[in-house]
Amino acid sequence: MRVSHLLTIAAITLAAAGCKPQAAPEPAKPAPQVILVEADLPPRPMKPELPPLFDDIERRTFQFFWDTSNEINGLTPDRYPSRPFASIASVGFALTAYPIGIENGWVSRNQAVDRTLTTLRFLRDVPMGPQRTGKGGYKGFYYHFLDMQDGHRYDSWVELSSVDTALLMMGVLFAQSYYDGGDSREKEIRDIAETLYKRVDWPWLQERSPLISMGWFPESGTIEHDWMGYNEAMIVYILALGSPTHPVSPDAWTVWTRTYDNDWGVYQGQEYLSFGPLFGHQYSHVWIDFRDIQDAYMRERGSTYFLNSRSAALAQREYAISNPMNWKEYGQNVWGLTASDGPQNTTQEYRGEQRQFRHYSSRGAGLRENFDDGTIAPTAAISSIVFAPEEVIPATQEMHKRFGDYIYSSYGFLDSFNPSFNYDIPIKTGRMVPDRGWVASDYIGIDQGPILTMIANYRNDFVWEVMKKNPHIRKGLERAGFSGGWLTPEGEQQPLQLEKDEKAADARAVGIAESRAAAAQEQKNASRNNNPGK
Repeated sequence: MRVSHLLTIAAITLAAAGCKPQAAPEPAKPAPQVILVEADLPPRPMKPELPPLFDDIERRTFQFFWDTSNEINGLTPDRYPSRPFASIASVGFALTAYPIGIENGWVSRNQAVDRTLTTLRFLRDVPMGPQRTGKGGYKGFYYHFLDMQDGHRYDSWVELSSVDTALLMMGVLFAQSYYDGGDSREKEIRDIAETLYKRVDWPWLQERSPLISMGWFPESGTIEHDWMGYNEAMIVYILALGSPTHPVSPDAWTVWTRTYDNDWGVYQGQEYLSFGPLFGHQYSHVWIDFRDIQDAYMRERGSTYFLNSRSAALAQREYAISNPMNWKEYGQNVWGLTASDGPQNTTQEYRGEQRQFRHYSSRGAGLRENFDDGTIAPTAAISSIVFAPEEVIPATQEMHKRFGDYIYSSYGFLDSFNPSFNYDIPIKTGRMVPDRGWVASDYIGIDQGPILTMIANYRNDFVWEVMKKNPHIRKGLERAGFSGGWLTPEGEQQPLQLEKDEKAADARAVGIAESRAAAAQEQKNASRNNNPGK
């Protein structure tokens, strides 16, 4: 085991124990030449064992992708059972789910190859172009939502999406690396995957170079908002940097990370790079193992993106325990805010105050992105299992035990539930359960995907290990400035920088102060909006 792996474990162990390390004799320092090769050091600590419930969750969640995807073209619905349109991000998760099914014996390799080939051939052949209708995408990018049957843009409000294309491409490249057989069909999978990835014209969306835009509309052109601040866009920039045909320059990553500063600070006792909804701390980690690699930003901070996501999960749990808005059921084992379904866009009185509720919305708790209407999404906690298993496992068990009768069904956990919403008004989706509040009626693909894949990663690093073989991902990470860990060339050793660069920290202190002030002002504004008479 490499020294850098142990440093990662040490950091996690200290965090879990409240930074109170157990007394233990220090091993003798090995000679430098030993460190450069392999150190004879203890193995990683045992992870908490998964109870049988997780076997059931994993199987049911896999079946969501296998059962609901269109067998004719491979498209996966955004949600089910309402199933209005396909989501290209859901397709990316589906392509990742099928090999998990193979490894668990739920489908045969032959079945999964058939489904994967059907999907990739359709994506390759769907019409592309700048026209407003009749096309599935343009410049290698795909529309966020597609018609489930013909694969064309679903409606005029649907954008050509850079991040959803990125989620799709991660699934495409995962399939490319997993199906490594020598037969003609698996070779075709690898070839089509290469074609799909190579034709994405990433610089085309750099209207304000070097940042990348969120997308494009045929009616109005490039979306004016770029990917800025810390969020789920890590994979957008990594894929764009790794492209063999349409790469962006490395300064895209450098400039993007410079926009982080207002997102770094202390929240709920955790100092980390904040993004309120937990999906922003999970999506990129589905496919990329960030445990022991660092870019320049994280080297300055003495952290990793993996440890950062752990802090985000722990901060959300602490938020639920403190429960500043007094929502029902929140606590140490009932927590999780992310983008999810909700009951309705409405304002209602709750415990003597006017409170805003939303239908589908991003929900979160952090330095800046704060919206909480009492809606809990099980995916937020469960998909954090690789980061904080000691908290996620009991939370999953408790939510299943206490609420499972009405939030756990054919494909696992329904998207979300709100025990505090008990109003006799029309609701957008879902149903009211007497004395229990509102419960979603749909499963959502981009919430199901992280549950399945993160459980697989927790068990045996499955998705991570497959993606480490993909040269495009490695190239993108290296061009972004990542090093260490599994990116280190064989025979070399580059330990993690897990102590802060104090000079860099001092230089960013002003940004941290500004972020805290902005968060405080935002909370005051939100309070005024929710309580206009106060």
